Amino acid sequence: MKKIGEGIAQLNLSMNFGEHSMVIHPTLLWNDEDVILVDTGFPGMLQSIRSEMEEAGVPFERLTKVILTHQDYDHIGGLPEILTAVGHPIEVLAHEIDTPYIEGEKLLIKHDPQRGTPPKAKVNTVLQDGDVLPYVGGITVIFTPGHTPGHMSLYHQPSESLITGDATISNEGQLLGPNEAFTPDLSLAWKSIGKFSQFDIQTAICYHGGTCDHGVNEQIKALVAAHS
Repeated sequence: MKKIGEGIAQLNLSMNFGEHSMVIHPTLLWNDEDVILVDTGFPGMLQSIRSEMEEAGVPFERLTKVILTHQDYDHIGGLPEILTAVGHPIEVLAHEIDTPYIEGEKLLIKHDPQRGTPPKAKVNTVLQDGDVLPYVGGITVIFTPGHTPGHMSLYHQPSESLITGDATISNEGQLLGPNEAFTPDLSLAWKSIGKFSQFDIQTAICYHGGTCDHGVNEQIKALVAAHS
């Protein structure tokens, strides 16, 4: 767990794939009224999520909402377990375009048959570009398609933090743009990154690669200029 600011933290979840390991980074947002988890990791990560939340000083049982940046397996995989374990109703929010995939009406566009039946869950609230969620001080929805048709990123207004989802990855604090191998519409993904220039960003939290907190606005401008 890495504290980003008041009421916001980056979670660090590890997953082993044979000889290889992966660390992914959901985001936790909270205040006295709400506790929000942005993305849920793979199936089987429930205990790790609990532990990371406890380290942040936020009991798992306080969870009220889950926001999904998009439909990919490593972002929605833990959702069914979370909904069962928390013991009370949780509001699930996602972009309207990716909602049918999350709910199981459509097959995930990057579905791997070796993983069996994809996880699914009901989305209670569908989101659109520019929506401002009145939770934890205010969250702006930024529609950033390309990585998936309904991919979105989130801007947490109080901490000036950008939760990029998979719109960008980072490496040791350097923003690198989208992962080309897993981005079906690369040109659209790069166009989406241009939307970040509208925000004053102190910290970017990338699901793959973690936190970037130095010269974020300048890095984004450079990325956009290089791909415009």
